[in-house]
Amino acid sequence: MKEAFIDNSMNIIKKYYPNYSEVKLAELKYGLLALYLLISKSIIIFGIALILGIFKELLIFTLIYNFIRLPSFGIHASKSWICLVVSSMVFILTTYLCNAIIIPINFKIVLGIFGIILMNKNAPADTAKKPIISPKRRFVYKTISTFLAFIFVICSLIIENSFLANSFVLALIIQCVIIAPTTYKICGETYDNYKSYQQ
Repeated sequence: MKEAFIDNSMNIIKKYYPNYSEVKLAELKYGLLALYLLISKSIIIFGIALILGIFKELLIFTLIYNFIRLPSFGIHASKSWICLVVSSMVFILTTYLCNAIIIPINFKIVLGIFGIILMNKNAPADTAKKPIISPKRRFVYKTISTFLAFIFVICSLIIENSFLANSFVLALIIQCVIIAPTTYKICGETYDNYKSYQQ
């Protein structure tokens, strides 16, 4: 099904945009693959959440997480099934934790400080397939990521709803793990890929 979706989409693109270069077509193919994986993965994960009765909570947590994920980027699994398994475990388990536990404010402050420091140190974390080469773009992404980390910590401290407060701080910590050099090393992925393009 994945191959059929990609092939049919690429045939339509080539038909209506015959002047696109091979590089442009490769970029579009990569984007279509990412879109397919996102949609299929979301259907499965949210389907499980619906069965478990945490659909609304998972939706809220996912929206919060993606705010910090977008500018800071992070590692991608080498295989789609690994991404599905890990994403399902992390998102569903974390949603349960956000509902079930109460994090003491002192612990939130400690987690928050570490989160801000790590975000400023490691964001944005690119991939070999999509390196962030421009120094200006890297600076902008790092600034936005660090600012959002600070906002996440403040939200986790002032919001009275424990689920939302937990969601902000745990989303930040998860993303700090996702962009950490150690995570890339454990997964056998290259880190700081943009350096390969520097003269």
